[in-house]
Amino acid sequence: MTDSKGRPRRGRGPIVRPGTLRPPEGRALRADAAAGITVAAYLVPQVLAYAGLARVPPEAGLWAAFAALAVYFVIGSSPQLSVGPESTTALMTGAALATITTPGDSAQDTAALLALAVGAVCLLAWAGGLAFLSDLLSKPVLVGYMAGIAGLMILSQAARGTGADVPDGDPLAEAWWVVQHPSAIHGPTLAVCLGTLAVLLLGARWWPTGPVPLVGMLAATAAVALAGLSDEGVTVVGDLSFGLPEVGLPALSSLGSWALLTTALAIAVVGFTDNVIDARAFAARHGDRIDARRELLALGASNLAAGLVHGIPVSSSGSRTAIVDAVGGRSRWAGLSTLGAALVLVVALRPVLARFPDAALAAVVVYAGLRLIDVREFTRIARYRRAELLIALATTFGVLVLGVLQGVLVAVSLSLVDVFRRVARPHDAVEGLVPDLAGMHDVDDYDDAVAVPGLLVYRYDAPLFFANAENFLSRVRDSVAAYDPEWVLLNFEAMGEVDLTGADALETLRAELEEQGVVLAIARLKQDPRDVLQPSGVLDRIGAEHIFPTLPTALEAFRAATGRE
Repeated sequence: MTDSKGRPRRGRGPIVRPGTLRPPEGRALRADAAAGITVAAYLVPQVLAYAGLARVPPEAGLWAAFAALAVYFVIGSSPQLSVGPESTTALMTGAALATITTPGDSAQDTAALLALAVGAVCLLAWAGGLAFLSDLLSKPVLVGYMAGIAGLMILSQAARGTGADVPDGDPLAEAWWVVQHPSAIHGPTLAVCLGTLAVLLLGARWWPTGPVPLVGMLAATAAVALAGLSDEGVTVVGDLSFGLPEVGLPALSSLGSWALLTTALAIAVVGFTDNVIDARAFAARHGDRIDARRELLALGASNLAAGLVHGIPVSSSGSRTAIVDAVGGRSRWAGLSTLGAALVLVVALRPVLARFPDAALAAVVVYAGLRLIDVREFTRIARYRRAELLIALATTFGVLVLGVLQGVLVAVSLSLVDVFRRVARPHDAVEGLVPDLAGMHDVDDYDDAVAVPGLLVYRYDAPLFFANAENFLSRVRDSVAAYDPEWVLLNFEAMGEVDLTGADALETLRAELEEQGVVLAIARLKQDPRDVLQPSGVLDRIGAEHIFPTLPTALEAFRAATGRE
């Protein structure tokens, strides 16, 4: 199969075109419908639980889910991604509402305003072409961050899951208070929570593609009703005032809050990262392509829609997307099917939803949190590189101890520091000849590699800039001292960028070698660094006769100039 220009098309499936809304046919449409119905059964109890996590009424979470599903169907680029309230954004929203809700405003108004702010941040980033930022978080940081979020989710259910009257505080403090005051735990409430959690874990093991949360919630609801546990103090959701939403702007008195704006920025970063990673992970299985910029636009529009219906910030759900994939959903029509099925479910089962026990909803949150901890990835990271495991664990620790917002900053900072460390202290090589192998290679990679007598071929595997200029000089000096060459030939193939500090370092090296009677030469200098270096004059001082297009031409010139073989 070829593209419009006759080139081979990569991947096993079709290229996703975000503007295509034509429904699939036959079996594919039936698979999308089945996936949507299955996800709806999972979504409703999950969203009710996340609404509690965000400290807003249940209907705020439901309408946010419905609005986000509708908007993403029109704008999104992923054929499978399930959007709506999600554990991380719900937790961040709840943490923020505890501090930024203005007296006189409801928590739901503040959450809706936060959703609008998240949408605005995403749209500004989309207009500014900032979609590339999704590539800045390394895999260890993301794995560690999600584990930290999972820990906070679990700890945050200490009060709902135990029935204890816990003083307000951060999740770690609330959980520690429960540990210190075991007498405050309400036995029947804890039993409902643990029983529901056991049903969820066993159900996920034996029925991985089924509506396990809904089954668990219905079982818990029936158990509470039959045993009369409501009379024993086990609380339930209560009547859902689920009608048409009040569409419009919420109260804007918190708009100027610095905490709201920074929270919106953090949620936008985390939400967009989740969107792109989840979308790409599932797209890779089927040869689809994801447009990161379009995802940023879809996330912004979905949050604006959620805010206008007085909902909460939204993102993508990896667990719901996994269900779409497992049941066979392959287009965005699965998301539209989810919307329709969830609406029917809420309308038909509203009296049942009102009897859902709070402790069972806490179990759903704990269950979702446990599924976010990817032990296999931690193991894989540990086997790959110990430094990256330390980054993952440090990120988890930062989120748990410092909090969600600060944890985001820790994650971003660690990711950037890791990149900066690699570039500031890169690999380098002295290159030589290997018998029966064309080209020149790192002498440390081959036992029989031999450096050319009198010629030091040196390769620095990073851009040459202010952070590594001194390191570059130090390593070249050490190599010169070790090999005592007549020529130093810099292999520039990996040095795609050179800033002013790097150019000055190159001139310093040239001057030092000239004093020692050593010739400095360059090979494989690309056009971009050549254009940057030209105004500095260092290339003129090196001399055009010592600048070569390839290593073989440089080697030939060295032998001709020195008479060495």
